[in-house]
Amino acid sequence: VQVAESGGGLVQAGESLRLSCTTPGSSIDDYAMGWFRHVPGQGREGRACIDWNGRSTYIPDDVKGRFTVTKDNANNTLYLQMNDLKPDDTGMYFCARDRKFRRVGVRRCSFESVYWGQGTQVTVSS
Repeated sequence: VQVAESGGGLVQAGESLRLSCTTPGSSIDDYAMGWFRHVPGQGREGRACIDWNGRSTYIPDDVKGRFTVTKDNANNTLYLQMNDLKPDDTGMYFCARDRKFRRVGVRRCSFESVYWGQGTQVTVSS
């Protein structure tokens, strides 16, 4: 399964970005998905995740109220809307598609196995 992210870039603090993720050749309809950020020395941390039918999302406290994740099955696209960006949000953001069929609930973005994209860089200047 291919996973492709887009939408990263360089912005100033307080500005917004919207990341997009598609899975060319396969459907996202029946799978939970998420956005993760690589943290040097710590691996990838979940930034926003959504279950297969969009009824459950997980947004960690440090970005809650600023980040929103949506799953557009009709367009086979996952989005991450990031508002009021801060320099601490800087990093490589990865999209992931769950391998588990119709996972219900996305507690702390704890997926056992996923397909990863190549990542898109987000840089927020102060």
